[in-house]
Amino acid sequence: MPSQKGRIFLVTGGTSGIGYESAKALAGAGAQVVIAARNSKQGEEAITSIRQQTPDARLRFESLDLADLSSVRALSERLNATLPRLDGLINNAGIMEPPERGTSADGFEMQFAVNYLGHFALTAELLPLLQRADSPRVVTLSSIAAARGGAIHFQDMQFEQDYDPMAAYSQSKLACLMFARELQRRSDARGWGIQSLASHPGVSRTNLLANRGGVSGFVRRNLPFLFQPAAQGALPTLYAATAVEAQGGTYYGPTGMMEVRGPLGLAKVPPAATDADTASRLWAISEELSGTRFP
Repeated sequence: MPSQKGRIFLVTGGTSGIGYESAKALAGAGAQVVIAARNSKQGEEAITSIRQQTPDARLRFESLDLADLSSVRALSERLNATLPRLDGLINNAGIMEPPERGTSADGFEMQFAVNYLGHFALTAELLPLLQRADSPRVVTLSSIAAARGGAIHFQDMQFEQDYDPMAAYSQSKLACLMFARELQRRSDARGWGIQSLASHPGVSRTNLLANRGGVSGFVRRNLPFLFQPAAQGALPTLYAATAVEAQGGTYYGPTGMMEVRGPLGLAKVPPAATDADTASRLWAISEELSGTRFP
């Protein structure tokens, strides 16, 4: 990773897993890092842990609940008022397959709200701050689940009629990938000056996997050697956020079997994520649902 001295990053969900590893690596490279998450105690613990390896790390914690759009707006207001610019936004935080359907403070299905819609709104609110930077980047995390039967269920986006945890998760991560690609297209067309990239960590040993139920959760908790460590899972995100060679509109991830693990490279974009009409429709609906507008 090239030196990140003088650059400012925001990492959502930076208290554990891929987000923590991303924040740690960026701070170690000299960046100023804002860790945004729900739990302030975990935030302080993450900062303490990073400073044990990088004593002069420039870190701060900000409260953010992506399941509450008022919290998203409040964070954006604080950052727009206190930061000179934002060089990188890493839309990392997420939840995975809660067995029972939950709803956000705004009434949306929880995975759709946290994984996708909250990040859509956050990016819109922080666009002016990003535009103050030289070559700003937005990296949005998707998942290999986006390709596993993933679709945007326009007829029931909130899974009110028939909740399926995996289908809802796949939809949220497909939406993240489509958002990243559409953000780049609109940036190019409207002169926003933003590089938008997507990444996925393969299957990595994080709390997201450890908390899963059923046989899958048992395997991932008790046979960890089958999956890559979180630090390796963070490499596609870090490459997308910092590499000079990384290009807007691209998608990075592991390139081993089924992209579960392996060397870093270009990830396969599922056909569902390439439909421009669907992406445009999703964008318009997302603006309406979130109450945010891109210029």
